Amino acid sequence: MFWSDMKDVVHGLTAKRKDCFVTLEDTLLGSVLDGLMWCGKEGKNGTFSNGCPEWSECEDNPVRSFWRSASAAYADAACGDVTAMLSGSTTTPFDPTSIFASIEVMRLKALRVSSLNVVMALKKNTKSDCTNASLKKLQNQLDPNVTYTCKDVAEHRVEQCGSQPEITCGACW
Repeated sequence: MFWSDMKDVVHGLTAKRKDCFVTLEDTLLGSVLDGLMWCGKEGKNGTFSNGCPEWSECEDNPVRSFWRSASAAYADAACGDVTAMLSGSTTTPFDPTSIFASIEVMRLKALRVSSLNVVMALKKNTKSDCTNASLKKLQNQLDPNVTYTCKDVAEHRVEQCGSQPEITCGACW
């Protein structure tokens, strides 16, 4: 499962329903490095976890570079029916600066991927749904031979699906 701006919700689901979806952070290397900060320092030996540039401070910081490369490899390995969860709480759910938009979508190729199923997670403060203009950009960026669908789903339904294993994965939305 791919995601953008939905980390806590998606990982809440995948932690309880490993039978349904796997994120990059659920893989062995992803689970070990998720949430860690590291860098080197000029003139010093070793790896440091303090005083490192934040994600947005430096385009080529080690953590950002790692996740960009890992995300590219994860998308390259995706196959079959692929799901992405996007946030209805933002005005631009398909944010061109996100890793999902800037790296992963363009790597979902029809030779391996048959469909991309977008789940728009909606809360009471919903600003976007499946009719959002940014999703047209997603469709235009996607391989034309990959089938695209989008479904608006209440965020509490996603949480229900995670906490009720009797709900089959396909019935989650």
